[in-house]
Amino acid sequence: MNDRILHTPEGVRDLYGEELARKKHIERALHKRLASFGYQPIQTPTFEFFDVFGSKRGTSHAKSWYKFFDREGNTLVLRPDITPSIARAAAKYFTEEDRAIRLSYQGNIFDNNSSYQGHLKESTQLGAELIGDPSVDADAEMIALVVCGMQAIGFLDFQISVTHADLLSGLMEACRFDDDNREQIQSLIENHNRFGLQEYLEEESVPADLAELFDSMTRIYNSPADWADLTNRCAAYPKITEAFDRLEQIYEILKIYGVDSYVSFEPGLLASSEYYTGLIFAGYTFGSGQAFVRGGRYDQLLSYFGKNAAAIGFAFSVDRLMLAASSQELEIEEDGQDRLVLYHRSQRVKALRLAHDLRQAGQRVTLISCEETRDLEAEKSRYAGARLTCLI
Repeated sequence: MNDRILHTPEGVRDLYGEELARKKHIERALHKRLASFGYQPIQTPTFEFFDVFGSKRGTSHAKSWYKFFDREGNTLVLRPDITPSIARAAAKYFTEEDRAIRLSYQGNIFDNNSSYQGHLKESTQLGAELIGDPSVDADAEMIALVVCGMQAIGFLDFQISVTHADLLSGLMEACRFDDDNREQIQSLIENHNRFGLQEYLEEESVPADLAELFDSMTRIYNSPADWADLTNRCAAYPKITEAFDRLEQIYEILKIYGVDSYVSFEPGLLASSEYYTGLIFAGYTFGSGQAFVRGGRYDQLLSYFGKNAAAIGFAFSVDRLMLAASSQELEIEEDGQDRLVLYHRSQRVKALRLAHDLRQAGQRVTLISCEETRDLEAEKSRYAGARLTCLI
């Protein structure tokens, strides 16, 4: 037999046993918390038309998408991101809706990018979208929901980094940077290269006051009180000061939620998606490798699908949460209680009736039949993992 068929392709994997139990625990906890905030589940297709994830609608370049054709010649894509699919569905089914819509989802996404060792090409996203509410209350709700979701899973140590898209874009506009300049600046900030950033700004003859603002944007602030001096220095740039004001309003609401201690402000945080237009945030914890959640406001995305509505959302990476849960040795909540019923075949009726009654009571029951000549006590030792055992 060809051993190759026993293995999965690069970037995909099988899940079973404790690892799958950990995943199910995370998903249950998050779904329960999302429901407690009034979010209704929605399910969209695994593949969509190419144009759904077109320019400024996705999180990755088309070259990393899995593309194929249907019989009519349409180009289809295995979804690289779920938010554009939610936006399409919301525009289709809630066209005339003028109230806020709260939707939650879970599904697998696909990324044919092999540039990172160990990078998953198929992974699970679980998230929420709040459509039709442009307020700071909606912004704060999404961050509070992420914090409450993490607490529901059992995480204690994590941090949510927050920024606003207009902070960096406003500063780049003040410098009159073109697209090439913006790309270079973003690369330097993404790599936390403060010295390289200052050198580049000097080469571009950026005024000293603006260069100092760029440097300030690369720092982390615990609260609005820490950036008071920065806002004063930005007074000549309304776009930037308005963004800081919005973040301050969000922070005050987060204090009411009681989750402000989990939040820090990182003006240089870059958006993971091109469609973000306002608030941007990402979450980090020990053992997750990269951000376990990313989100933000995307007030223009739905207009691509014919509905003019503000929107904000986030997506948890369930796979990264699994890594963090394992690394931090989080206790996994058991779904029911295991019972093992070992029985001689002459006692089949009794054993099956007992199993039925236990299952009706919400317990998980595994039935193991044995020949009459087998010693049940000896057989029991083969199933040491079972919590409770009945011998019949």
